[in-house]
Amino acid sequence: MSKLFTTLLNDEAGFIVSAELILIATIGVLSLVVGLTEVASAINQELEDVASAFGSINQTFYYRGLKGCSGHTVGSSFDDNIDACDEDDSIVFAAPQPEWMGWSGMGGAD
Repeated sequence: MSKLFTTLLNDEAGFIVSAELILIATIGVLSLVVGLTEVASAINQELEDVASAFGSINQTFYYRGLKGCSGHTVGSSFDDNIDACDEDDSIVFAAPQPEWMGWSGMGGAD
């Protein structure tokens, strides 16, 4: 039994493979974090572009009424006013802040 234990203790055949896999996995995870951050940024920018496109559509419409031969219809109209955040670049990235900033009673500055 002690010979088997000594053999297992001195066996380092899998150590290098494990260390290499941990290094490769770490590099892969860090790359994914950076990549997904860029994907999230691009998606936010595209969604802001879509929102700006919808906000810039001129929704003002009207149609005239008709009358004649003892009947008539009244017209209709709608006027679209400018909404909040309709302009481009209304959403911008802010620098990260510690959680305690601005929280009263949480151990931070009041």
